Amino acid sequence: MRIAKSFARAIICILAIIAPAQAQSKLSAFNAFDTQSAETIDHALWGDFLSRYVSTTPDNRTVVAYGKVSAADHEALKDYLSALQRTDPTTLNKDEAFAYWVNFYNALTIDVILDEYPVKSILRIFSGLQPGPWKKRRARVNNVKISLDNIEHGILRKFWTDNRVHYAVNCASYGCPNLATRPYASRDLDAMLNESAYAFINHPRAIKIENGKATASSIYKWFKEDFGGEDDKIIAHLRLYANTDLSARLKTVSKIHDYDYDWSLNEAAAEVHFGTTTKAFTN
Repeated sequence: MRIAKSFARAIICILAIIAPAQAQSKLSAFNAFDTQSAETIDHALWGDFLSRYVSTTPDNRTVVAYGKVSAADHEALKDYLSALQRTDPTTLNKDEAFAYWVNFYNALTIDVILDEYPVKSILRIFSGLQPGPWKKRRARVNNVKISLDNIEHGILRKFWTDNRVHYAVNCASYGCPNLATRPYASRDLDAMLNESAYAFINHPRAIKIENGKATASSIYKWFKEDFGGEDDKIIAHLRLYANTDLSARLKTVSKIHDYDYDWSLNEAAAEVHFGTTTKAFTN
């Protein structure tokens, strides 16, 4: 019996090593681009959805009116996702492909929330036994089944190595960088990425300095290597996008004392129904 259990554990460990490698091998097919391509993807359906249901609060964060999304608009969102899945992103140039994957990720995340709504946090949606929907393969592109994690970590972070991707993809949470109020597009991609980085970094959920100690978003802990791997390099990155006041305050710290993240749903103030209880819900 002990031998059987040991053998089973060994098999599980081997599969845990092999499975991610096999998955990344399939995703490697998306590391191909047509540098001469002038093809653009029509993100109008996504733009329409964003214009209807995403708004900016007085403190410059974006929120989504999940509770007001009509059945017709949710169906239109699913149509948009279906169209993306029928598109071959390897026929696009690199900037257009980046915009394709970011819009895909954000629209798919919204779709997941709407399928499960009402929900207080994306962590209440599970992939098997794991909190969060990120590991479940919910889409298929070029006959490869993909998850949200595949898009973010196996494609965007892997093939673009641009840390601004963290400001572009949105996890439907208050602690996350803003969901852009318009689709990403290759024509102004760099400007949009800088705009998203600036909006997040100059909001307290990215970095707070109190009594000489800095508390940063957990994004800079979870993906520390994307920002240089050391506190001083993270701080230098923050200063690239900091306004005058924040830049001056960042000069007073040399390390990050703590990290924080708020997983509450990035929902606009609305009447939200949980079970039989109705209450005003806002972040």
